[in-house]
Amino acid sequence: MTQIATVPALRKRILDLALVASVALACLAVAAAAPAKAEQRPAPCGDNRAPPCKGPSTGAIEKAQRRAAALAKKALQLRSKGDDGGALALLDEALRLDPGSATAWRERASIRLSKGDFAAAAADCDHAIALEPGAAAPYLQRAAVYSSAQDFARAKQDFETALKLDPTLQAAREGLSELGRLAAAQKPAEEKPAGEADPASTPEISSPPPRPTISMRLLASLVAFASIGLGAVAGGHLLQKRRGVRSSGAESSAPQSGELADISRLAPNEACGKAGSRLQGLSQSEAEERLIACGPNIVAREAKATILQELWGRARNPLNALLLTLAIVSYFLGDVRAAIVISSMVVLAIATAFVQEHRSNEAAARLRAMVHTTASVRRTPGDPDDPFAEIPIEQLAPGDIVQLSAGDIIPADLRLLEAKDLFINQSALTGEAMPAEKYAHACEQVHGDPFDLPNICFMGANVVSGYGTGVILRTGRNTFFGRLADEIAERRAPTAFDLGVDKFTWLMIRFMLVMAPAVFLVNGFTKHDWLEALLFAVAVAVGLTPEMLPMIVTVNLAKGAIAMASHKVIVKRLNAIQNFGAMDVLCTDKTGTLTQDRIILKHHLDIYGEDSDRVLEFAYLNSHFQSGLKNLLDKAVLEHSEVEETRLAGRFFKIDEIPFDFQRRRLSVVVQRDDGKHLLICKGAVEEIFAASTTYETENECGRLDPTHLETAKRETCELNEDGFRVVAVAYKEMPAGQAVYTVADERDLTLLGYIAFLDPPKESAAQAIADLARAGVAVKILTGDNEVVTRKICKDVGLKVDRIALGHEIDQMDQEALAGFAVDTVVFAKLSPMQKSRVIEALHRKGRVVGFLGDGINDGPALKAADVGISVDTAVDIAKESADIILLEKNLLVLDEGVIEGRRIFANITKYIKMGASSNFGNMFSVLGASLFLPFLPMAPIQVLTNNLLYDFSQTAIPTDTVDEEYLATPRKWDISNIFKFMVFIGPISSIFDYATYAMMLFVFDAWNDAPLFQTGWFVESLLTQTLIIHIIRTARIPFLESRASNALIATTLIICVVGVSLPFTWVGSVLGFVPLPQLYWPLVAAMLATYAVMTHFVKVWFVRRWGL
Repeated sequence: MTQIATVPALRKRILDLALVASVALACLAVAAAAPAKAEQRPAPCGDNRAPPCKGPSTGAIEKAQRRAAALAKKALQLRSKGDDGGALALLDEALRLDPGSATAWRERASIRLSKGDFAAAAADCDHAIALEPGAAAPYLQRAAVYSSAQDFARAKQDFETALKLDPTLQAAREGLSELGRLAAAQKPAEEKPAGEADPASTPEISSPPPRPTISMRLLASLVAFASIGLGAVAGGHLLQKRRGVRSSGAESSAPQSGELADISRLAPNEACGKAGSRLQGLSQSEAEERLIACGPNIVAREAKATILQELWGRARNPLNALLLTLAIVSYFLGDVRAAIVISSMVVLAIATAFVQEHRSNEAAARLRAMVHTTASVRRTPGDPDDPFAEIPIEQLAPGDIVQLSAGDIIPADLRLLEAKDLFINQSALTGEAMPAEKYAHACEQVHGDPFDLPNICFMGANVVSGYGTGVILRTGRNTFFGRLADEIAERRAPTAFDLGVDKFTWLMIRFMLVMAPAVFLVNGFTKHDWLEALLFAVAVAVGLTPEMLPMIVTVNLAKGAIAMASHKVIVKRLNAIQNFGAMDVLCTDKTGTLTQDRIILKHHLDIYGEDSDRVLEFAYLNSHFQSGLKNLLDKAVLEHSEVEETRLAGRFFKIDEIPFDFQRRRLSVVVQRDDGKHLLICKGAVEEIFAASTTYETENECGRLDPTHLETAKRETCELNEDGFRVVAVAYKEMPAGQAVYTVADERDLTLLGYIAFLDPPKESAAQAIADLARAGVAVKILTGDNEVVTRKICKDVGLKVDRIALGHEIDQMDQEALAGFAVDTVVFAKLSPMQKSRVIEALHRKGRVVGFLGDGINDGPALKAADVGISVDTAVDIAKESADIILLEKNLLVLDEGVIEGRRIFANITKYIKMGASSNFGNMFSVLGASLFLPFLPMAPIQVLTNNLLYDFSQTAIPTDTVDEEYLATPRKWDISNIFKFMVFIGPISSIFDYATYAMMLFVFDAWNDAPLFQTGWFVESLLTQTLIIHIIRTARIPFLESRASNALIATTLIICVVGVSLPFTWVGSVLGFVPLPQLYWPLVAAMLATYAVMTHFVKVWFVRRWGL
């Protein structure tokens, strides 16, 4: 369960946003589109409204057609101002000059319809149909005329004809639907058969003017544009809905089936037989056969993705969907070259991200092979002394008998056969925070909710305390958890990284929503070529789309994962790497982090501090017979050289056990001596054992405990703690031989024997690691369940300054607000329960801290989930490894310091692209809109805009390889959208200043007022060079090239694109794109402009960094 995750923010939460933008642009274009150029056809002779046929010369006809087209355009302008009369006069003259203009006939029909002259409007539509018999638009317009005249029969015929010519024409379908409604509501004085209506006799009623008509190609493209966008949005919602249905389906089918309810009502041995197993367990051959039949015990999201799945994972990005939508629109508009260029951008982004993420996945897979989550399984034949063996959970099969103890993950859906004080945390499945107690006996009651079945445990839950055994019913995808795996994986709250990317994408989409329609309208009304204006607006929308952002983010994170893998660190969730860089507080347990995690039993003492072999023997019996998770203290007792294992093991027989929990902080086992008597042996925290004891016993005496004994014990344990020893008390109680079942209530009136003291020396590297983290701006806080005296001693040894230590009971008395301020100022917290650790982390979050947590124990699961970065080790308990974002193969704080630096490096390179994109788009907004207002032609052809964007994108593919200045890596880095906005506002307009300088140079120095290709080529080259070179200015707070140099890869891509941009106007490719060679004087002028631009941007950047930081 250590698969690398992708970037959820970019894939999930901006899907609708990016695609709705494309729909908005399409709808605006449909509403504002004016007539496009139509084919020129001769007018039919003999028409009563057209001039008589003549035979003028070809030159005269062309001159008349040009004059007519100019009059038609002017008529459109008059109509937009509300002067229908003037527009009608101009159209009359235009039709006199050029009767073959179908566009002019339709425009005049539109005006006449608005004036209520239905017969004349219908006649104009007849002429348009005669000129364009294969076009649907004239029929659609005439249908509108007939509908307004209430001639529903003829309207119906024309709507149907329009649909035959263009089946995708939604307006015709809507017209037919509305026609049916109107016909039903109409009550004519005289009924007429269908098809016999007289247009001349129909009542003349006023009607709003119809929408301007457009060419078939333009209309089809816009409909396709909107349909694709809407389809993608609907598809995104459908996918989420299907996931929801699948999830709810799993909820209803997996656990609520009658099979589980039936098996829960059976006795344990009958349930085992029902599951096709036996109490001794499956044989190895049976297990292998079932494993082949049912598949490995892994859920879908854990399976390794194929290359096709990885490619699809990179491709199914909302920004890619937006670009492909724009490519399809360009294709339908007839601009095949633009479609190819846009598609190339998508391929470039997908291919680059795929290659890097595939490498990252392969590196992580090699490391994951070193880490296994295992389960204790009983199979035949097995070891008679210990029939349970540890195997990877993916090798479990239905019918296997598994053993459960505190800290274990429930490995599959199972029916309990034995249970002792077994409490299960099912919050990952049910959301219920409180553990549920489970039993093994048959369930007599009927439960509506399968999670209430007291003897059924579900995969994905974990054991809080107690122990038990169970028979596996379902594995892998057939489990409830397996069917809900995708949903459960997405429940994690978005991180600061996710939210930051989301906010930036919102910002870019807002720019696109403003810029693209504005560019479309400005150029449409000023140039009167609406088709060209739409193509240019599409190109601008592509330029404003941060299409490389998913690639930049993914490649940066994947590169970081590969770098971490070289240090034997497994990154389970890619976003966690960036959170390393933002982390300013690291909370960690003491054991194994500050200490060597090599605990040695040094003393076994009675209550007077004298050595006692009896204390050691009773401690050994407790550790040997307990069936729960054996911690380091238990292992130290069992491995102690003075214990005579054979002699002790042969004299006692286990009867029962009272498992450990974090409220009692003690564990008891009940054994039978060879004389038949029962002994309850209890081992645990000194305070808890004292509270349950009433007498004491040494080799020479026994008696009742009184306050003086308690004070002596406290003094001795305190002295041991001050020397760095962890102290555990040992007590016992003789019990009646006939009792078979024991509970917590039996842990009273105990006899205190003494203490065992353990030493866990501090790590030699701990002091250096803490100092390194402090220099990196990361505060280390200790959250431990150990007592305050030992904790203070260890902190002193590793150089961690401690003014005061907060205890668990103090935290319980604080509300969230009080705890938030207290947690920031306090370095060490001791005697904490699992939920108290989680509360401390949440309190730090309330103060705006980015918190990492390093833990490996049962009690660390809640804290690992609450932290921004959860870190564990491969030797941790199952629940800790499953809750963590990062797994260390070596428990070493030095590795974390390297992770912090790597996270900040990734953040730096991502923000380079973001700041560059934001400032560039902000500047381009002023440049494009301004040029569109005063130029008589487009400032850059659509294909040139797309080519510029493609070359610029290629130059940015090397950003993830860039170096980062040391001073930037010295402090935590968090997402700050306000800083990005300020950077955009102050740096962006600088590029506009030099764009306008380029305009002036091209217009006044090279006289490009009447030479559009020359102007467009000049601005193309200047724009590409400034955009490509600016990354070297903003990538560092230092002087670029002199004090800070980019990576070789970034320098190489910059030089390549600059050479391509300079050379392109002189190549055949440039001529195809509409470029022309630039005059020699252009190059020194543009070089001076670039140098001035770089110097000015650098000085503004220096001022900005001093005031707000980079």
